[in-house]
Amino acid sequence: MLRINLDQLRTFLIVVRSGGVVKAAQSLNLTQPAVTARMKGLEQTLGTQVFDRSAGQNRLTKQGELLLQYALKLEVLSNQIERDIVDPAHLEGHLRLGASETIAQSWMPDFITELSKRFPRLQIEFNVDVSVSLRNALLAREIDLAFLLGPVSEYSVDNIALPRFELDWYAAADAPDDPALAARLFDKPVITYAKNTRPYRDMRDQLQEHVETDTALFPSSSLSAAIRLVETGLGVGALPRLLADPFVAAGTLKTFNPGWAPEPLTFTASYIADPRSQMIESAAQLAAEVAQNHV
Repeated sequence: MLRINLDQLRTFLIVVRSGGVVKAAQSLNLTQPAVTARMKGLEQTLGTQVFDRSAGQNRLTKQGELLLQYALKLEVLSNQIERDIVDPAHLEGHLRLGASETIAQSWMPDFITELSKRFPRLQIEFNVDVSVSLRNALLAREIDLAFLLGPVSEYSVDNIALPRFELDWYAAADAPDDPALAARLFDKPVITYAKNTRPYRDMRDQLQEHVETDTALFPSSSLSAAIRLVETGLGVGALPRLLADPFVAAGTLKTFNPGWAPEPLTFTASYIADPRSQMIESAAQLAAEVAQNHV
């Protein structure tokens, strides 16, 4: 009886989807030699080549194309077994998460704690970046689950809506309380999100619409740094209430009303759904539950 190693088949699928051993190794959290060894072991077990490596190519042979069809069927069956039979506490794997800093500084620690309880054997890798980079990494299959400004409009991606973050205007605690002077606060720079983000673009457009004077924008890739700059009085900021209100309670920030409100931030839990993964879907659903508890 032919003894096919399921890890070899899974690795074979990832090599095919990622387009080569290098990206497959990154996806699997393995070394390139380890991935290459699995592919050679698979070919030895089958007694045939599944990759045509001539002239530096890494294309599937006819046997490889046929194996791909069977491997896809086995993958579906494996996911169904995980969903219907396996106890989550016994599931093993490597989950690569990516999140924007807004989420990383709010409910993400609670989510990872709950995720570890549900899947105690799961290895979790966590990365913080801007949404544009997270989207690109997700589509390149470099991360498995992204919490970003969404949704991601790609046929292979499923998006779960997350509670939005309401923004408010904040200034240093010693800023004037007179409503008539609120507009003068825009004489100072507006501390906002990094340049290559949607919140930065939205803020730029809203300032052009609502503020008569030219207002400087100070983009920051760090929310904690942005809050600190507003605290010191360098500028004002449109900040997530969930993150800024504790500083108001501590007496280092105050809100002000210029007569218009910044647009809220809308996030999604986005993941590649082709192929489907019960573990990733469960993690995305859990994230939505944890995020809802912070609203």
